[in-house]
Amino acid sequence: AIDAFAPHVVVADQQALAGGLLAEARGVPWVTSATTSAELVDPLAGMPKVAEWVGSLVAGLRARIADGRGAADPRFSPHGVLAFTTRELLGAATLPPRVRLVGPALGSRPSTTDFPWKWLDPLRPTVLVSLGTANTEAGASFLATAAEAFAGMAARAVVVDPGEVLGAVPPNVLVRPRVPQLSLLPRVDAVLCHAGHNTVCEALWHGLPLVVAPIRDDQPIVAAQVVTAGAGIRLRFGRAGADRIAAAVEDVLTEPSYRRAAETVATSFHAAGGSAAAAGHLEQLALENLAHLEP
Repeated sequence: AIDAFAPHVVVADQQALAGGLLAEARGVPWVTSATTSAELVDPLAGMPKVAEWVGSLVAGLRARIADGRGAADPRFSPHGVLAFTTRELLGAATLPPRVRLVGPALGSRPSTTDFPWKWLDPLRPTVLVSLGTANTEAGASFLATAAEAFAGMAARAVVVDPGEVLGAVPPNVLVRPRVPQLSLLPRVDAVLCHAGHNTVCEALWHGLPLVVAPIRDDQPIVAAQVVTAGAGIRLRFGRAGADRIAAAVEDVLTEPSYRRAAETVATSFHAAGGSAAAAGHLEQLALENLAHLEP
């Protein structure tokens, strides 16, 4: 694709290593797109043996697809890394060189998902409960416990159940296989989720406090960022009973500091520029490459 299109700049997802490896091998400037902030804080810093193993895997891939050419870490382009977060969420961690904090790239997301908007009660707080779309099996028990947690609460809950694993739920709980999330978030008061980077950033974009129960992958790191920012409470995914979930939800709904912290992050997100800021960095790099190529 690089050979056929002859781009002036390649944008490669941080988890799609071939893009950076091949661009570097062909001498094309490339930019890393970091769709989660987990790699930016060196998650393997305390596990040198694992880091060494990952390095050997990257070296093996470079040898197989790029004839061993190049030396840069494909996760961190020396030409720039687009990170869709801000310092207010990321914290004070030392970042790799040339990281551009552009904030979330939220755009319009057309949805044909039907939703009973009249079910929402503006006089009662509502919490969105979601574990994403990739945690159906692992999340069945948690979702059931979360629904149970709302049984004695004044708040309402919209529970996203893509695997349709839930049975009977309390009357103040609405279960849907999917929801128009971006349209729904402005009409809820808090979010209970698995600390996936997308859901966290979309919630914080709207200034919503969070209760986070990370499962795997980058989620523990993102959950820690939410807590450090003061924008939410962390639960242990496998050990959170209904009472503990209810207490955490009640706290983020009633203690103003969580919403204030979430709104601080939201302000930074809105100011960071998002996709337009990212495009500006890419355009500048492309122009620099064009100038270099001109005779």
